[in-house]
This record gives sequence, C-alpha cells and structure tokens, in this order.
Amino acid sequence: MKISRIYTKAGQNPYDLFSYTKRKTQLRNTDGSIVFESAEVEVPTNWSQMATDILAQKYFRKTGVPQYDEQGKPLLDKDGNPVLGSETSIKQTVHRLAYTWRWWGENNGYFDTPEDAQAFYDEIVYMVLNQNASPNSPQWFNTGLSTVYGITGNKQGHFYYDPVDKQVKQSNDAYSRPQPHACFINSVKDDLLNPGGIFDLLTREARIFKFGSGSGSNFSQLRAEGELLSGGGVSSGLMSFLKVFDRAAGAIKSGGTTRRAAKMVILDIDHPDIEQFIEWKANEEQKVAAMVTGSRIISKFLTAITEEAIKNGTNPKENKDLEKLIQKALNRGVPANYIKRYLDLVKQGFKNFDFKEFDTNYEGEAYSTVSGQNSNNSVRVTNDFMRAVENDEIWELHWRTTRQVAKTLPARNLWNKILMSAWQSADPGLQFDTTINEWHTCPKSGRINASNPCSEYMFLDDTACNLASLNLMKFYDEANQVFKIDEYLHAVRLWTIVLEISVLMAQYPSPEMAINSYKFRTLGLGYANLGTLLMVNGIPYDSPEALAWTGAITSLLTAQAYKTSAEMAKELEPFEEFNINREDMLRVIRNHRRASYNAVPSEYEGLTVRPKGINPKFAPKYLVDASKKAWDEALKLGEKYGYRNAQVTVIAPTGTIGLVMDCDTTGIEPDYAIVKFKKLAGGGYFKIINQSVRKALQKLGYTENQIADIEKYAKGTGTLSGCPYINKASLLEKGFTEEKIQTIEKQLPNVFDIKFAFTKWSLGEDFLKSLGISEKAMNSPSFNLLRELGFTEKQIDTANDYVCGTMMLENAPHLKEEHLSIFDTATKCGKNGTRFIPYMAHVRIMAAAQPFISGAISKTVNMPDEATVEEIGSVYMTSWKSMIKAIAIYRDHSKLAQPLSATLDDELIEEVTLSDDKFNDGDLPAEIIVKNPEFRKPVRQKLPPLRHGHIREATINFHKIYLRTGEYEDGTLGEIFIDMYKEGAAFRGLLNSFAILTSKALQYGIPLSELVDTFTFTRFEPSGVVEGHERIKTATSVLDFIFRSLAVDYLHRDDLAQVPAHFDEDDIQKSPQSKVIQNDYSEQIEENDLQNDNVAPQPQSNNMSENQTDSAETNFVKKYANLQAKREFKMEMSQVPNNEATSFHNHTQNGNLHKSESEQAKSAEKSFELSADEAVSLGYTGEQCDNCGSMKVRRNGTCSVCEDCGHTTGCS
Repeated sequence: MKISRIYTKAGQNPYDLFSYTKRKTQLRNTDGSIVFESAEVEVPTNWSQMATDILAQKYFRKTGVPQYDEQGKPLLDKDGNPVLGSETSIKQTVHRLAYTWRWWGENNGYFDTPEDAQAFYDEIVYMVLNQNASPNSPQWFNTGLSTVYGITGNKQGHFYYDPVDKQVKQSNDAYSRPQPHACFINSVKDDLLNPGGIFDLLTREARIFKFGSGSGSNFSQLRAEGELLSGGGVSSGLMSFLKVFDRAAGAIKSGGTTRRAAKMVILDIDHPDIEQFIEWKANEEQKVAAMVTGSRIISKFLTAITEEAIKNGTNPKENKDLEKLIQKALNRGVPANYIKRYLDLVKQGFKNFDFKEFDTNYEGEAYSTVSGQNSNNSVRVTNDFMRAVENDEIWELHWRTTRQVAKTLPARNLWNKILMSAWQSADPGLQFDTTINEWHTCPKSGRINASNPCSEYMFLDDTACNLASLNLMKFYDEANQVFKIDEYLHAVRLWTIVLEISVLMAQYPSPEMAINSYKFRTLGLGYANLGTLLMVNGIPYDSPEALAWTGAITSLLTAQAYKTSAEMAKELEPFEEFNINREDMLRVIRNHRRASYNAVPSEYEGLTVRPKGINPKFAPKYLVDASKKAWDEALKLGEKYGYRNAQVTVIAPTGTIGLVMDCDTTGIEPDYAIVKFKKLAGGGYFKIINQSVRKALQKLGYTENQIADIEKYAKGTGTLSGCPYINKASLLEKGFTEEKIQTIEKQLPNVFDIKFAFTKWSLGEDFLKSLGISEKAMNSPSFNLLRELGFTEKQIDTANDYVCGTMMLENAPHLKEEHLSIFDTATKCGKNGTRFIPYMAHVRIMAAAQPFISGAISKTVNMPDEATVEEIGSVYMTSWKSMIKAIAIYRDHSKLAQPLSATLDDELIEEVTLSDDKFNDGDLPAEIIVKNPEFRKPVRQKLPPLRHGHIREATINFHKIYLRTGEYEDGTLGEIFIDMYKEGAAFRGLLNSFAILTSKALQYGIPLSELVDTFTFTRFEPSGVVEGHERIKTATSVLDFIFRSLAVDYLHRDDLAQVPAHFDEDDIQKSPQSKVIQNDYSEQIEENDLQNDNVAPQPQSNNMSENQTDSAETNFVKKYANLQAKREFKMEMSQVPNNEATSFHNHTQNGNLHKSESEQAKSAEKSFELSADEAVSLGYTGEQCDNCGSMKVRRNGTCSVCEDCGHTTGCS
C-alpha cells in the first residue's frame, strides 16, 4: 500500500520535531503516602504532568531494557554484559511500538516500497508523540519487547495461526508474538474439565488478564441450579462457578502492573438462574457494608473492654464500668462469645490485641472477600422480552439442556429486579440482543452472544479485537474553527493499518481464537475527547448540534476505516469468511450509508428498530458532505474487492490512554466534572482539571482578565499566598517552620482538598508531635490536622475554596447564564453545584453515534444521587427504542467506594463511639435476645431441587386449564403451577400470582386442607362442565376445580368428587347388546345406562357441524356426570343395614310423613331420576344443580337453591 505523509518529511527524524524535558513523577495517596516515584522521565515539553505520571507508572517497561549513558552509548556491567533496567524516555516506548508494527507489516507485504514503510513509521511516531492517537494498553505493555529489546519470557500456552502453513501453532515464548488485543470474547461450554469448558475458561482468562487485556463471556449454556446432570444428580448452578471466576479475576494484576483485570459476565434473560444473577452484585455489596460496620463496632468495643479489664479487673460483677461496656457492646450486636474470648485472654496475661477493621476501599479486603466485584455484569434481552415488559406479559425461563419451561413469571418482575439492582450497585447493564444481531456483518458464521468487558466489542465467540483511539481535539483547527477532515481521514487510514498488522503479529489464549481472528480480523478504531470538541465549539452536550456533530464525525471514522479495509482486501484478499457473508455485510454497509444520508425509516434493510441519521440542519455542510462521500467510496470498493476486516470501529472508554493523550473527556462521554479526583487501581490519585474551559471562554469572547477570574474561582490559586485564615503567617504562629510550609506549598497545586497537604505523610510524625499532636490522634481515620490546630470548619472551607477552588463554574464572576450549559458536566460539580447534563442526553448522543459504529459504544449514563428506580427504567427502555446496542448506568454513590468523584464527603464523620446521646442504652432490656412466646417466625421448607409431581389437563366449559404440581420427597404437595393460555395477560398474571401465593403458603406450613376448605365452592366464570378429569365433572370456578382436584389427589377427599373412585359393578346393567365406550381414563360406561338416562346417542354421521358436535359432546358429559352421581348414591345406599332398609320400605308403604334418613336418601335418589319436565311439574325450575346433578332446584328470590346439596347460584 502507498503511504502518504502529512506530518513528516522523508529523511527527517520524527523525534527531532519535538522538544523534550525530564520530569520527576510521583503518585501519592490521599493521605500523602507515596505509591510510585520515578526520576528523570523524558517526555515532550507539551505533555502534562498527569500524562507523564501515567506513562511512567503504567506503560514504561520496568525490567529487561538495555540502559544507555547521556551520549547514547550502552552501559555495561563489570563482566561486560549490558546493564538492564527500566524505560525512562517516551522515545524508547514509541520506537518499540512503531518499529514492531513496521517490521511485521513490511515483512508481510503491507507496503509497496521500503519508503512507504518508513513513511508509515515516521507518521505513527509523530502522532503518538503529538498525542494525536494511542493504541490500547496491552500494546503499550507487550508490543516490541521481543522485537526491540530481545525480551522473550517463558511461553504461557498461547497460540497463533500461521497463514502460510494454514495451521494453528503454539507460541514459543511470551513476547515474540505479543498479546496486543484489549478485547476478548470467550465461549464457555457446559462442560467441567474438557477444552472449551468451565475450568478451561479459567486458564484462558488468566492468559488474557496477565498481559493486560479483558475478557467477556456469555454463561447461558451452563445449567441452572437443580438441573439434571448426565451422570446423575443435579447441577450446583451457574452462580457457584461465577464466584470462582470472580475470585480468579481479582487475583491477577493485568499487565503485571496495578491495572485491574477487566471482565464481563453476560446471561440471557431466559436462564433459570437469572434472578440470582441480577441481584448478585447488590447483595454482595450489602455484605461489604455489614463487614465494615461490624468490624468497626467490634474493634471499638473490644478495645475498650480489654483496656478496662486490664486496668480494673475482668469480673463484671465487681467491675461495674466493665459491666456497662459489655452491656453496650451486646446492645450493639457484638457477639458475646467474642467478649468472653477477649476477657479470657486478659485473664491469661495477654495485653495486646488487634481486631481487623475493614473499609470501603474498592481494592480493600472487604471487597476482595465478597464475590461479584471483579466484573461488569450484563443481561442479554431480546425484543420479545422488552415487548413483554411493555405489555405486562408472562415470561418463560428455560432449562438449558431440554429447553423446557423451568419457570414462568411476569416479565415486569424481572424488569423491576434489574432496575432495583442497577439503582443499588450500577449493575446489571443491558445488551439488546436483537439489535446487535440485526447489525451483524457475519450472521452466516454464527450469532453474536457476548461482548468484551466494556461492551464496545461485540462479535462471535472466541474472537478478539485490538483497539486504538484518536484524540479529536488534535484534528480541530482552533484558529479557524474548522475540523481538519484531511488529517482525520489520514489518521484513520494509518491506524486501521496498525490494527490490521496487530492481528497478524498477535498470539491468542486458545486455538479457536487464533483461527477465528485470522478468519474475521476484527478491529476496534475509535476516538476520544468528543465532549471537549463540543465544549470548545460552544456546543452544549445536550443539543441538536451536538448530535449532528457526533453523527458526522463517527460516520467519517467508520466509512474511512471500511474504505481502507477494502483497499487492503484488494492487495491482500478479503477476510476468509467474507464471501459466505457477502450479502449480509453489504446490507449492513448500505444501512450505515443510509444513516449518513438521513434516509427515511422505510429505506433501511432488515432492521426492527430504525437508526437516527445525521440531521444536516445542525452540522457544518463540509462535515456532512465528507461523510456521504466516504460512505459512497467505502461501499463501492467493498462491492468490488470485499473487506479485509469484518468489523473496523468501536467507541472504547479510553480511560487511561485518554489521560496519556491529555484528553479532558473520554470516548463519547462528556466531562465528569470540571475538576475531578481520580483514584488509581493499586493506589494513588490525580486531581484532573478540564483544560478546555479556557479555550471555550476565548471563543465565547471573554477577556483574559475575565478568564483568569473564572479559572481562579473554579480551580483555585494552588498556593497559601494571600489565603484567608490559613497562610504562612498563621502557620508560623502555630509552630510551622519555613521548610514545612514550603513542603506544603509544593503539594497544593495537585491536591483535591487542602487537608491532603496537611498529613503525617507529608510533614512527618515527629513534626506533628512537636505541634502537640498525639500519636493516637494522628492515627485516627478522621484525623484532620487543620482542625487539631484550632481552625474552624468555616475557616477551613474558605481557605479550601481559595487554594483548591470551588470546582464549579456556577456563580463564577463574569460568566453569563446563557453560557452555563456549554460547561455542564455529567455530575454536579464541587460541594455546592446544582447543574448537570440530563441523563437522557447521554442516551441521545449514543443514538446519534451507534448507526455508524461496527461494534458498539462503551458508555455509562451518569445519573445523580437522587435518581429514582423509575428513571433508570426510562433510560433502559429509551435506549432499546433508540437502537442502542448496550447500556449501563451509574448513579452517583451507588457504590460504597467509587474511583471517580466530583466532591469529597467529609461533613459527616464516620466514627464509632462508645456512647451516643441519641442512643440510650438504658432503654434496652438486659437480655441479648428478646423472646416472644406468643409468636414464632415461620420457617420455609424448601422443595428438593429434583422433585416429582403430575400435570392435570382439563377443560372448564371449553376453557383449557393446566394444573401442575411439585411434591416433597414424602409425596406431600409443595407447589402448584396454573396456566390458562387463552385468558389474556391480566387473568393469567393473576392466576400465576395466586399459584405462587398458594405454593408459598404450603411451603410455610399452611395445611392443604385449610386451603381446600377456603377455596372450594367459590363461584365465578369460567364455570360449569369439566372435561378431562375422571372424578370431577362440574366446577363452580377455576379455583373450585383446582382445589377439588388437589383434595381428591392428595387428601383423598371423596366428598368433593362427583364420581367415586370405583364403580359398583352391580349398577351396570349387563346386556349382550351393550356397547362399551371408553373415556380417556379407561372408565367404562354401558351405552344402555346412558340411553336410560336420556343421553343422546353418539352421532352416526361425520358431516355434523363443529357446533353440533360440541353440543352432543357437552350433553354426553352432563348426563355422564349425572349418572355417576346417581351411582355414587347407590353405593352409599348399599351400605345401609337391612333393618334400616326395611324400615325405609315400611314407612313408605304406610305413608308416614316423618321419613327416616334412609327414606330421605331414597327420595334424594329419585331426584336424580327426574326429567326436566317432571321437575317443573313438581314446582322446580327444571335446571340441574351444577354441583351435585340433582333436578331439585328451586327459585329463592333472585337465587336458585338445590334442596339436595344446598348449593346456590345467582345470589348477589
């Protein structure tokens, strides 16, 4: 390929285009302790101290690098061997990156001539040194260590694909082929030990984390808790394995530095364990809170108790102060066993004790103890689920192996759990499966199931993506206020080539990934600093102009990358599986192009949710025209040559590399706050100040003096000179020396709060003691030296605003109200800020960029502390409807500790005290446990994971019902499931809820007999004739049928069945002409009996209408129920003693009006034999009782009442 030059000239050393400086770099914790320190770090003079610190701490190779003297000669030890050490200059690091890319490209035919290869090297070097672009962190960690320094390292089990031999081979060492990819998607099979299975994934992830990359997996293939195993027994469930993976990720430092392992866990919305997964992280964070609180309370009281016991004796009866302390400790939940244990140790002569206290630091021991904290968690939802939420429908969870329904529940139940957990812990996020796969360029090769940890890379399982990002501000001409399109397109082209070469040279954690990376060659080029670009243009983040600019710049990025990919396909052939996916990929490209033209929705191909196009009214014409032209060329070349890469762009979070490029904003994000406080993994923090405010103010026409006042108001002076209350003079009066004041002055420009400069770490413990500060006070977690010195809170706050600034622009001098929206940030700024970008603006800007991205967007929707659960639901629902592929939210302070803050909460002191005026120990009873004999907390008896039961299928007046049961091991009933699929969502939802309530009642010990007595004979529609049950033939309602059925099956309640368990054979009139009719349950009825009871004969013709057939069948069932009731009565009569039968006969013959019980029974028997006409002639209604089948039904006001069973109908 031909490589043109924009930034360099042939024969010119690109390193000579910059001036350099050597700086000392140091990272401190908020308490002043030093985390990292390095001297003589060489960087370009235009680099900030923050970029220098990041480079030195994270990206410099610390060992194995040959060392040189000031003249550039290699240093040798006494034996003549090279002296090895750390990288100390940006020149070393950039050279090993650019030279390695050039070497691999030049040796594999990517450049037409050596001059093109040199131009490629020079231009890349310039762009990195000038902070135009940066590769992802794993490139900084690994690329070039072998090629430039000869560092190999032991092989780690990686693989690569040899395109010449067409074979997968194992890497010989760790760095000859580096691991430059940041993003990996690993498959996981439902297999414990074999390749591709659960514990094989642990090994693959370890390889990924060790070299500074991240991994994501969809775990939906794993069987749920209680699901059957092939070898017998049941599965322990998905969650047990996720906890193992989480601990493994937490144990590995990515890249061998302090970078945390990055991991994504994804689960489909129909997995049976989805409810546990959704609430996992929130529940685990509650454990952290409990550990922190409990450890502080226990430590405080045990220390006081032991000190008192040592001083005045261990017997509480004699030592009343000790007794009070013990009682207070018990009242606050300190375990009595621990108190006794410590007192026993005091008796044995021990005096020094240390009870471990935990804190909420996200890298502290409390967080490392619980699970679920080392991954981002996302739920995969389909369009079907989202519609079920909208329509309040039932959602099914399916077993993994059989795909049968494991559980049904309202979709909104799951939805509400997702929202509540996200509100509590910022997880889970959502991935919209249908949208993702509709934009899939290679659907013939498989579906997209997962993403990388930040959700920007979404492709096939067992694939990888390496990332790079462009700093958009480097392509903006501030003097002429135009975007430099030519330079932007040039950078996109070269960095697309960089990423393509990286695919070639890379090694991978598994053979499958090595093969797939060769087959698809996915890339992830993106950008950073969009928020800053909008700010310096005077464009509010939440505005139509911002959406149009975002769409146009993103459109240019992807179009040019695909165009470059087509150029490489021309020279090097398309990716291997392009041809089988050709039509699908070109369809996706055409949809990208349509969005650039702002096409009408009907023009898009194969999309359920339509994208947001670029509105040309709100973007510069030159940007919109360039975007359209780029897509025209990308499509034309792709149709002709295909594409070298299945995907080319993503929008990554660019957190650390954004700092290296001195970006004020990351990825597509707005600024988090005007002044930010960023904690680093492994310790240390940065005070980050938005450097673009000045540029925006200049464009808006503010004078230099006005700008200086505004900046001073926001970020402070960084010095004690002129500071009210706390200054050189006042500190000298307090006993400070000139030397110590200078020590403080050096720290003030970089501290987030003035108190961070006044610590024992910066001033020394001996000096603090000279000021009269006790060791106990200075070691207290709430220690504040300024407060100890006698300064009031008001004085400290005033001084803090002067030195560190208000950290906001609201109420700044000179700043006009109409300009405030330009400087709005994701969260409220400072302690007193009130403005922030509306959370829905984040969704809108993602919707503007997504139509032009191959992959997706890593974006967190920042929400204020007071955001509600309902508002989170609105964000998630709107994201789906806006065609966004994935979404995550972060509500401020939803984590116990958070890495990025806009304020420092120190108004409330988190300190456990032995006494509290608001807590009156005397009000509490002396007993540790209060017992109430009148009430007992119910205990739930859980069902076994594998349980038996049965399914009843029946019809009530033509309404189909399914009744499914679950049993305990002894056969007793423990749960029921009810489904009536034609009744509509509301009725089905009520039935489902009723089934859950019944199941809970049974499991908490409510007798089934109580439920049966309560719900039988309830009356509502549907009711009437029952078909499909051998013993129940009529029901007054669905609930009546359900509990009759349960009573018959589990309680053997024959009194609630209309058909006896066994027929009386004597009642069956045997005849040679009898024809046996067999029903579904093999009960036999003789046709003669049916005919004798006026049952219509079975139709002889097959030409009856459907309605006629139904009528005949219904009549048959009704008469059959009547006949069975009559037989049940005859069986009862057969048990009457002969003397009673005789008495019955004699009383009848004598006309005795006082009938015996047998006579009444005989009368009741006759009531079953009455015809409708006979019943009417006797004063009855002629209707048959739908409970017992009797014809003795009388009118009683508005009701009908059966004289035989007392059943009523029609009553209000």
